[in-house]
Amino acid sequence: MSEKSKPEKSKRGFASMDEEKQREIASKGGKAAHEKGTAHEFTPEEAREAGRKGGEAVSQDREHMSEIGRKGGESSRKKSE
Repeated sequence: MSEKSKPEKSKRGFASMDEEKQREIASKGGKAAHEKGTAHEFTPEEAREAGRKGGEAVSQDREHMSEIGRKGGESSRKKSE
């Protein structure tokens, strides 16, 4: 059985824009929401809870995090040589 290759899909909308243009548009959206008063602003309690949940998720796979740290250290050493 032969494999049929699918034609490449052309990027549309945000995907077709360069990263700088995407950031510019996203920034305008955030600023508009704050000016309008509809943007969510985290309370210290909400931020604390989000940090706690993130820490729990990260600590579930210590081996994975260890590998990431090792790669980061190796990368730093290579740059300083």
